[in-house]
Amino acid sequence: MELSLSIEIIIMLTAVATVAGFIDAIAGGGGLLTIPAMLLANIPPVMTLGTNKLQATSGALTASITMIKKGVVSPSKIKLAIIGAFVGSAVGTIAVQLSPPDMLEKLIPFLIAAIGIYTLFAPSLGEVEAEPRIKESTWQRIFSPLIGFYDGYVGPGTGMFFALGNVALRGKEIVSATGTAKVLNFSTNIASLIFFILGGKVIWSVGLAMMVGQTVGAFAGSHMVVKGGSKIIRPMIVIMCLAMITKYVFG
Repeated sequence: MELSLSIEIIIMLTAVATVAGFIDAIAGGGGLLTIPAMLLANIPPVMTLGTNKLQATSGALTASITMIKKGVVSPSKIKLAIIGAFVGSAVGTIAVQLSPPDMLEKLIPFLIAAIGIYTLFAPSLGEVEAEPRIKESTWQRIFSPLIGFYDGYVGPGTGMFFALGNVALRGKEIVSATGTAKVLNFSTNIASLIFFILGGKVIWSVGLAMMVGQTVGAFAGSHMVVKGGSKIIRPMIVIMCLAMITKYVFG
């Protein structure tokens, strides 16, 4: 489906996508910017979600490629997690079309608040690798699909769940965990995007323009993650958690 928007509106949405791509590459939560911006441009809600997945997929791909090239993450080592995240997201995307996600939407503020508090007060969060609490196979086969389902069903904060889950449950260093999160988030975005495309819920002219911004922002953000490490990621996660909580409580 296509929607007639002025060139000024498309340029504005592309600029918003650039900032969102930068934020997503570091901490996640870029949808807090892109989704309201598209709704403000009078794009129908369902079309907004589909178009947002298109542009977000571009940012996740850019960040993933950067992380892989920098040696932060090796896809071959997490292939089960990639597949699980894809399947989980596909199932979640189908499920959300069959039933309203009221229950999970009510839980989102509490989940995000828990992430913010943990990130803020956990000593030396992800600065060095720690003793894992669960096996790698358990993470890849159970937790990755569950987070993937969440992304397809609801979505906000998925990158944070992937990253912080890897830190808290697998004891991973936060830059490595963030790199893994980008690859898994790309997988979940692709799965969800496929179903939005099949349903005709993507505005290609808007999505393709925003992809340019997402790519630029994600490229800059992912390089900053590699250089800045936990000093950059940790405060950004806390800030985005506060922003998300504010949106759900007062928005």
